[in-house]
Amino acid sequence: MLFPAILQQLQADEGDPLAPREPHFPAKAKRVIFLFMTGGVSHVDTFDPKPALTRDHGKELKLDHPEIKNRPGYERIFLKRPQWAFTPHGECGTEVSELFPHVGGCVDDIAVIRSMHTSHSNHYNATLAMHTGSFTQSRPSIGSWLSYGLGTVNRNLPSFVVLAPAQTYAGTQVYASDFLPGAHQGTLVVPGDSPVANLAPRVSPDRQTLELAALRSLNEQHLASRADDPTLSARMRAFQTAFGMQMAVPEAFDFAKETDETLASYGLPRGQTTGFAWQCLAARRLVERGVRFVEVIDTGSSGNWDSHGNMLDHARLAKQVDQPIAAMLKDLKRTGLLEDTLVVWTTEFGRTPFNNTADAAGREHHPWAFSSWLAGAGVKPGIVHGATDEHGLRAQEKPVHLHDFHATILHLMGFDHEKLTYRNAGRDFRLTDVHGQVVKDVLA
Repeated sequence: MLFPAILQQLQADEGDPLAPREPHFPAKAKRVIFLFMTGGVSHVDTFDPKPALTRDHGKELKLDHPEIKNRPGYERIFLKRPQWAFTPHGECGTEVSELFPHVGGCVDDIAVIRSMHTSHSNHYNATLAMHTGSFTQSRPSIGSWLSYGLGTVNRNLPSFVVLAPAQTYAGTQVYASDFLPGAHQGTLVVPGDSPVANLAPRVSPDRQTLELAALRSLNEQHLASRADDPTLSARMRAFQTAFGMQMAVPEAFDFAKETDETLASYGLPRGQTTGFAWQCLAARRLVERGVRFVEVIDTGSSGNWDSHGNMLDHARLAKQVDQPIAAMLKDLKRTGLLEDTLVVWTTEFGRTPFNNTADAAGREHHPWAFSSWLAGAGVKPGIVHGATDEHGLRAQEKPVHLHDFHATILHLMGFDHEKLTYRNAGRDFRLTDVHGQVVKDVLA
């Protein structure tokens, strides 16, 4: 009898890698919108209120303090208060800072995790890990893993789409399929008048159909003697997907039929094809059309959340994303899509509740604690999970490592994270490597 992992691998390799598949167990969530705030959002200024940090502003922490010891680059350390006020929102009363008033209005549908932590303080490594589970080496993205596990329900659109005006830290590795079949790699869509380049056919549909048939025949002959080369198979399937995208993509990104009311709710002027509001509305339209995993990356022209020099940058950045995110959540709920769509909001790490001086304008990288949130299918709404210590230094109560975060997302999509594996170089790999516990408290 075959071992389960080997049997699963053989079954996964048969036929079409993008054919729809059932998960390990029934789940409400069928698709994911992954909102990534690149650069490191300050938890103590957004979703993690710390009155004691305000009270103790200016207090010096000794360098032998158990939470600061071995932290390089500091001669003296002083606590720095949050720069925005927190207020309760919704019936659940979850406190959110004034940076996110629109998202605050949606907290009854959100599970906020205040006890996130990660294992690296560099942007590249932390961003890579948030997407792939690996801090140092290229591994398949979470979007690729879900495409591999579930396939697609719309062959005319990619199963995994990334909406970003520019690359984030770790570049294309955040949406690469690595050793998974190439069909599961994320497709980058850059906002603009032509979000997907070279889409218009140069010959008639009949002529193109004949050309593709001839090309497929030649490619199949070529592949017959190279059956162990997955890159060739992926390239062949890419031609077919591209053919379907010529029809499906222009329609998906044509917002002409969206009402003025809908566009206004996102803060998107009619005809505008750039900006985070465009990305959020595009994400809703893509999941409506069967895309399994849509990542929306905030890499706008005004910089990212890496606020070393000036925390006031957070105000500008939050204003750009707050209304569109809330509008998308309400839009999904209004159309019933939130019932089977999982929305994830995260960053790669937090920012220090301290600095070299109490009046320092910025905050530094902080992997020991940050906040993320989940909403939608299978998520317990209107709750807060976990807590940091009184100053927001460490995840203290019910800590959630990023491996636990990934395990929970996979669980919500119907997968046992220990069994969604792929054999490569003699080893069964998985998104969570050898780690991860499902955070059951956030499950509905």
